[in-house]
Amino acid sequence: MKDVNVTHPGVVKRAVAAAMVGNITEWYDFGVFANLEATIGDVFLAPAGDTMKTIGTAILFAIAFTVRPFGGLFFGPLGDRIGRTKVLAITVILMAAATFLIAFIPDYGTIGLAAPLIMVFLRLVQGFSTGGEYAGAMTFIAEYAPDKRRGFFGSFLEYGTAIGYLMGAIMSLGVSLMPHDFVMSWGWRIPFLLAGPIGLVGLYLRMKLEETPAFQAVAKESEAREGSQSLKELKEIAVRFWKPILICGALVVCWNGVNYVLTTTMPAYFNSYNKPITENHVSEYLQIGALAVMLFIIPFIGKLSDRIGRKPVMFTGVGLIIVLAIPSTLLTQSSSIPTVAIGMLMMTVMLLCFNTTSPSTLPSLFPTEVRYGGLSVAFNISISAFCGTATVIITSLIAATGDHNWPGYYLIFVGLLGLVALFFMKESANRPMQGTPPSVSTEEEARELVEASQQAADKA
Repeated sequence: MKDVNVTHPGVVKRAVAAAMVGNITEWYDFGVFANLEATIGDVFLAPAGDTMKTIGTAILFAIAFTVRPFGGLFFGPLGDRIGRTKVLAITVILMAAATFLIAFIPDYGTIGLAAPLIMVFLRLVQGFSTGGEYAGAMTFIAEYAPDKRRGFFGSFLEYGTAIGYLMGAIMSLGVSLMPHDFVMSWGWRIPFLLAGPIGLVGLYLRMKLEETPAFQAVAKESEAREGSQSLKELKEIAVRFWKPILICGALVVCWNGVNYVLTTTMPAYFNSYNKPITENHVSEYLQIGALAVMLFIIPFIGKLSDRIGRKPVMFTGVGLIIVLAIPSTLLTQSSSIPTVAIGMLMMTVMLLCFNTTSPSTLPSLFPTEVRYGGLSVAFNISISAFCGTATVIITSLIAATGDHNWPGYYLIFVGLLGLVALFFMKESANRPMQGTPPSVSTEEEARELVEASQQAADKA
């Protein structure tokens, strides 16, 4: 119907599934990498001491984030020009292929320094593709979802994150239970091989979908842009939309600061500074437990944000981060498993207030014609500068100062940043996104909306 997008529930569900698979692929790799950190250090950085292996492996993890902004700068404007579906097909292929090929890298003992260098190259490919993946997936779901259920459907993107990381953690745990010699030769490679089939499934799902209704509405204008104008487009985005870029960037740092502390920093933290928790794979079980809690709760909070708004949920999250950052960090230093579990549960609750609402909130900050590009720029620069490097920064500061509370200090910093951003952000729940007609799930809703709009116009 004219001036109203009607996206039927079945189509929206397929769109959500297609977007989720890419996120599963991305976070499956991160889950494997974080939980096999010690093994990867032994395989690729054999001559280094324990502390340098920890920092070196953290650098191997963080190196992917150095190119994420470039991936965002490349894929974002491209997605606004040629379409979301085409770009998301490219990113899932690159991401899955790079993860799959990690399984075939010879170890340090076989080819020496070339081993970590090949790993760096493949991590850079992963980072470049991820630069266009997550922002595109957020845009994809947000533009398909009806306005009144955008929070619910958007939350499933992070459901994919939890599934991917949970799969990675479980696979890593299975590998760690194998004989040590087998793990060091081929066992550690097995989880990376699974990325190939996951990527093929994602590609199939994405190629079966049409472009989003919002993009189709501006497709002719987008196709008219020349490829050589990408730099000009980025400059225009930066000049015209600097305020939403800053708000988006601050919220991304807050959200993903907690995310990376919980999912990547804590495994390294336990391995280096809380050995009792790493014995008998306790830390892996705790990670799996936290992720299981997330899987159960994510859709409910996403649905709640459709009812009460995104900002109340996010303000709750900011308050929890600032108040509980130090207590949760102190609890994770205990040798008592229940005490550490409570600390990690605190961090999980902080995260849930953001990963359930951000995928539906951030795309609404930008109009349709620059949504993918603006979101990619803000998202990837922020996450690269402050979040992907969290483990390197925190472990280095702990090593330099001897103060084990740096995860808590870092969380307070990102919480305060998020608090400032929320004061300037407008509520987006139950409203059309900028430059996008109202979106509903049935023809009847569309007719009611048009009639109500007409009646309002007649009264005016």
